[in-house]
Amino acid sequence: MNVLIIGANGKIGRIVAQKMSASEDFEPTALIRKEEQKSYFENLNVPTIVESLESAEKTIEETINGFDAIVFSAGSGGSTGADKTIEIDLYGATKVINAAKSQGVSRFVMVSAAFSDVPEFWSAPGMKPYYIAKHLADKELKRGKLNYTILRPVRLTDDEAVGEITIQSDPHELNKEIPRAAVAETILEVLRDRNTHGRVMEMSAGDLSVREAINAFLRA
Repeated sequence: MNVLIIGANGKIGRIVAQKMSASEDFEPTALIRKEEQKSYFENLNVPTIVESLESAEKTIEETINGFDAIVFSAGSGGSTGADKTIEIDLYGATKVINAAKSQGVSRFVMVSAAFSDVPEFWSAPGMKPYYIAKHLADKELKRGKLNYTILRPVRLTDDEAVGEITIQSDPHELNKEIPRAAVAETILEVLRDRNTHGRVMEMSAGDLSVREAINAFLRA
């Protein structure tokens, strides 16, 4: 599967690129914003495209043309302010979704956030623009007639081990944290599984392997 990783230089994106480069199932390409970010991916033998989500939609269409799937793990970051959050996490995501539709790139995995559909959870200082952006981007993806999977992890940690996870429909049933490595592993697994099309997965640390957690969620 020829996959474009958008937000590849982020922490999850880097792990996804690393895992895909070691797998025979994927041919990843990393979308990055700066030339100086290339070296990490060159060391993985992962090709790169330098482009910005702030570019025009036509440019983004040209960028994603020819790929089988998109992994969207981009974000403005916690210190950029509400304006940049709206521009990247919402408007940037929406431009990619529209470009995917126009270019026939039907498979789309979105890394969102747990509780993105629960407005009463958005009251933490400075977090409301982030959750609104994630909520509306997810909503746009769900109505876009793509083969989407939306992953909604809780607070992310840098634990290197994937560990065990849980995937739920109700975010109130989740634990507090999840390793980024587990989210990255889940991205690869859902890309391999057509049964995850059209599903929204709230996820945290739990008591099942990634594959077992996906299977349990699909059976529920």
